[in-house]
Amino acid sequence: MPELRIINYGRKNLHLLILFLKMPVTKTNKGNYILAVDDIPDNLLLIQLALEQEGHQVILAHNGETALKQIKQAPPNLILLDVMMPGMDGYEVTRRIRGDKNIPFIPILLVTAREESSLVEGLDAGADEFVRKPFQIDELQARVRSMLRLKETIDQRENFVSCLTHDLRTPLVAANRMLDLIKQQAFGEVTQEQEEAIANIVSSNQNLLEMLNKLLETHHYELGQKVLSFIPVDLKQLIAEVATELEPLATEKKLKLELDLAAEAKVKGDRLELRRVLTNIIGNAIKFTDSGFVKVSLYLTESDVFVQIKDSGIGISPQEQQTVFQRFHQGNHRRAGKGLGLYLCQQIIYAHQGKLTVDSKVGQGSTFTICLPKSS
Repeated sequence: MPELRIINYGRKNLHLLILFLKMPVTKTNKGNYILAVDDIPDNLLLIQLALEQEGHQVILAHNGETALKQIKQAPPNLILLDVMMPGMDGYEVTRRIRGDKNIPFIPILLVTAREESSLVEGLDAGADEFVRKPFQIDELQARVRSMLRLKETIDQRENFVSCLTHDLRTPLVAANRMLDLIKQQAFGEVTQEQEEAIANIVSSNQNLLEMLNKLLETHHYELGQKVLSFIPVDLKQLIAEVATELEPLATEKKLKLELDLAAEAKVKGDRLELRRVLTNIIGNAIKFTDSGFVKVSLYLTESDVFVQIKDSGIGISPQEQQTVFQRFHQGNHRRAGKGLGLYLCQQIIYAHQGKLTVDSKVGQGSTFTICLPKSS
């Protein structure tokens, strides 16, 4: 038992200290705990007393660096974070947590003695709630209960999305297989009208399956659960493969699909995911171009590789360019999709430490640019 210093916590808090001395020592389960971060040991002790009285398991950290290491090792259910700490303050810790795609959502409760202006900075950094010093024990406990309910609600929503997409995919795949058997006349002769109806149903099912797959992939990226295989990828070869696959779509619309792949470029990345991005963006360029061309260029700088997909299509308004990479954003055009494709593309490129941008004018076409770090 470490040495305890009694400070002016008040009668109720002193009662908590007495209870703490009588409590048995328990081991903390990884992940199933609350992380309290403060550079003042007395403050940490008080928080620990208050939370352990309610049955919570608590791990203590005395600075931001230690807290971040602990969070990456085993993410807690909730973080109580002091604002004013030397070195890395609570705002910076919050920003780093929210900026790390590999850390799942964790409610952050900032503990502060500062004035109202600090609330704005904390909320902008990504905090979810505040409690002010000196705090009442029952208020702290109530805010912790509220944040844990928030965590539980979000976890349930995430599990629901994952289960929903999996449960819907299975019957759709089974239905398509059954329709294929019917089409092959496994159960009897099929008329031309029936065959056309079956083809429409299969096409609708395929569209729904594609949407579900995108939703599930997006969900995995958002949770930081997507596992990528980083290997050397020949972008020139990959672009040529995707272009060959999409050439019939361009030919059908009498579009010229041009390739300018003079540069040899290799990056480290997940080949399947990068192929998904190229297929989506080049496919969109063909989809939204009625006449003219789609041109894919590959060029290098000293440190980066750029893939540029330019078209002479309908273009994107300045307003839509602000939201085109947002989840579930649907353009005003009748050919617009469900708003997941470009969002997922951006998540994939971000996971590769790259950037995806767009430049467009209505009626004059669009240019999407992918920037990736050059492979050493």
